[in-house]
Amino acid sequence: MSERWISNRLHNIDASGIRKVFDLAAKMTNPINLSIGQPHFDTPDEIKEAMKRAVDDGKNAYSQTQGIAPLREKIQASVDAEYGHPDRQAFISSGTSGALMLSLETLVNPGDEVIIFDPYFVMYKHLVAMAGGTSVFIDTYPDFKIDVQKVADAITEKTKVILFNSPANPTGAVPQAAEVEALAKLAAEKEIALISDEIYRSFCYDHEFVSPAKWNDQTIVIDGFSKSHSMTGWRLGWVHGPEHVIQQMIKLQQYTFVCAPHPVQWAGLAAWDYDITPRVAEYKQKRDFMKQELGDDYEIHGANGAFYMLIKAPWGTATEFVTKAIDNNLLIIPGNVFSNQDTHFRISYAATDETLQQGVEVLKGIRK
Repeated sequence: MSERWISNRLHNIDASGIRKVFDLAAKMTNPINLSIGQPHFDTPDEIKEAMKRAVDDGKNAYSQTQGIAPLREKIQASVDAEYGHPDRQAFISSGTSGALMLSLETLVNPGDEVIIFDPYFVMYKHLVAMAGGTSVFIDTYPDFKIDVQKVADAITEKTKVILFNSPANPTGAVPQAAEVEALAKLAAEKEIALISDEIYRSFCYDHEFVSPAKWNDQTIVIDGFSKSHSMTGWRLGWVHGPEHVIQQMIKLQQYTFVCAPHPVQWAGLAAWDYDITPRVAEYKQKRDFMKQELGDDYEIHGANGAFYMLIKAPWGTATEFVTKAIDNNLLIIPGNVFSNQDTHFRISYAATDETLQQGVEVLKGIRK
């Protein structure tokens, strides 16, 4: 195939650094794997049974593009109760990654700027590039807190979107309400679209989660079942926001994903009513264990939610430190996958207690 056949947008996108780590893991023998960004438990049986029933009942054709009415109505009722925005509409997306793509393709024109907080979820800058936009990074090191003045200073006449994530991947940071309120009000004042990625919303350990939609009724909120219910491969998310934006996203979904997987949407009805409180408590215990075991030897900030820690490498670059860890059969991810800096490494504590203990032992052993 001729190289000139490949579009410029693809040349502007690198292969995922996480995918490279996964490829490396496939060559390792029984690695201590603290790299996986998904729950370590299987999808609950009640949800799997609901999926099977949907398939057996013939729910296998296309659904409406915006999603099946029973699930949409449940989500809409919850959104209305929480926010009370008369113009806020919900629809079902093909995962949160699909929703991120739809939102950026809907909002961003070539040349527009999108503000992203560094460190960031690996997909953000690449989706911005696909939409023809330019990523503008706001440094949040060393404590991963949001400085709204930095955001205000970065705004130009080309700024179109602010992309916000809480609890955050890869840092586990959960901004305080005052930070979120200030950001929401700044976006409203400057008439800049605010996208809030809330896929880890259920996993908050130290203080209550708050959405910027509480203070900015134009916020586009993205959420889903992947992390909270261990349904990463099922591709089921939802979006809510101002109707004029949502209608355009639904139109785009019609010509891309068509709809979220139909039988999975019926399983989503069971997932919506499933109690995940025990799993959240379990991950808080795992977070507490990792902070207690590593806190004296490593500099750790954030880690208030999700199931990640972005830890400062105690020597060398993060890539050099991760190479040493891999030599000791520990699989972690260098921070430059998620950042313009190569100073930190990410661990996921969505793993068994035995695996976490093994990982701690390796990290203590390579500290110096």
